Amino acid sequence: MRATVIHGPQDIRVEEVPDPVVRQPTDAVVRVVNACICGSDLWAYRGVASRAAGQRIGHEFLGVVEEAGAEVRGFTPGDLVVAPFVWSDGTCDFCREGLQTSCPHGGFWGQVGSDGGQGEAVRVPYADGTLVKLPKEALGDEKLLPGLLALSDVMATGHHAAVSARVRPGATVAVVGDGAVGLCGVLAAHRLGAGRIIALGRHTARTDLARRFGATDVVAERGEAATEAVRELTGGQGAHAVLEAVGTEESMRTAVSIARDGGAVGYVGVPHGGSAGVDIGQMFGRNVSLNGGVAPARAYIPELLPDVLSGAIEPGLVFDRTVDLDGVPDGYRAMDDRSALKVRIAF
Repeated sequence: MRATVIHGPQDIRVEEVPDPVVRQPTDAVVRVVNACICGSDLWAYRGVASRAAGQRIGHEFLGVVEEAGAEVRGFTPGDLVVAPFVWSDGTCDFCREGLQTSCPHGGFWGQVGSDGGQGEAVRVPYADGTLVKLPKEALGDEKLLPGLLALSDVMATGHHAAVSARVRPGATVAVVGDGAVGLCGVLAAHRLGAGRIIALGRHTARTDLARRFGATDVVAERGEAATEAVRELTGGQGAHAVLEAVGTEESMRTAVSIARDGGAVGYVGVPHGGSAGVDIGQMFGRNVSLNGGVAPARAYIPELLPDVLSGAIEPGLVFDRTVDLDGVPDGYRAMDDRSALKVRIAF
C-alpha cells in the first residue's frame, strides 16, 4: 500500500509501505476513505518537531473496516468508522473517566512503530475502545464526509477548548487563533450558547468563516493592541471564556490578558513557545483559571456526532482544499504558506 512519510523538514513523500495486518485480537484494519493534514503536522514539516526519517505521518482519518480481530466485538467488516487522533483501550481508569488521551495502552497515529492516518489503510489497536461507528449511508455523501472527518480532531479539539474555558449560555467568548481549531472553537462556543464571540484573526477568508460559525466580532490586531481591542469591545472587562488555539508565547499571553477577572482560558494550541506567556502572578491576582491540554476526542465524538449528522453544525467547512494521495506534498506546502486553511485527502 501507499502512505505519506516524512524524511525531514519540507520533505514529505508518498511511498510504498507494508500492508497493515491484524497483530493482536483487539486490532482492526481500516481502509481509509478520507484523511487530512493538521496544523500540528506542520511543526514536523517545518523541522520544529523532530521526526525519524521515513516515519509515517497523519492522525485524522475515517474509513471502512476491512478486517477485525477475534476479540473485536463492536465492529465488523464493512462498517464505516471515524478514528480519534489517539487510540485507547476503552477499559482503563482514564478511559472510563473520559480522558482517553492518558490511556496507558494508548498512542498517537504516526508515532514510531504505528501507522499514520495519511495512507491507504491503518492498523487500529484496541478497535473497540478507539473507533466510533458512523452510518453506512454517509459513505457516499460528499457534503457530510468532511464534517465527520473533522470529528477526528479539530472539532473535538475546539469543543475541548470551549468546555475547558467554561463556555456557558450568554457568556462572552474570545477565540485566539484563526486556524481550523480556532474556527471550530468558535463553532463550539456558538453551539454551547455563547452570547458574544470575538474571533482574533487577520485572514479575511478565515474570519469570514468565523462569522458564519457564529462570531459576532473580529479583532485583527495582535499582542497588546489585541488586548486593548478586546477590552474596548467588552467595556474594559474582557471575556468570560478565552479559547487559545495557537500555542505560542504571544498567543498565551494574549489569552490570559483578555480574560475577564474570574474567567477561564481553555488552551488547546500545541505548545511550541515555552510557558513564558503564562503569567501566574497576573492569573492569581485576577482569579483567572487555566484549563485544557490534549483533547480527549474519543469522549466528545458521540456527543458531537448527532449535530454533524443533522446539519446543526458544519465543521467540514474548514476544509478549503481536497487532494488525492499524490497531492499530499502539495497540500503540506499549501498549508505551510497559508494558501490553504485545511487540506482534506480523498481516497
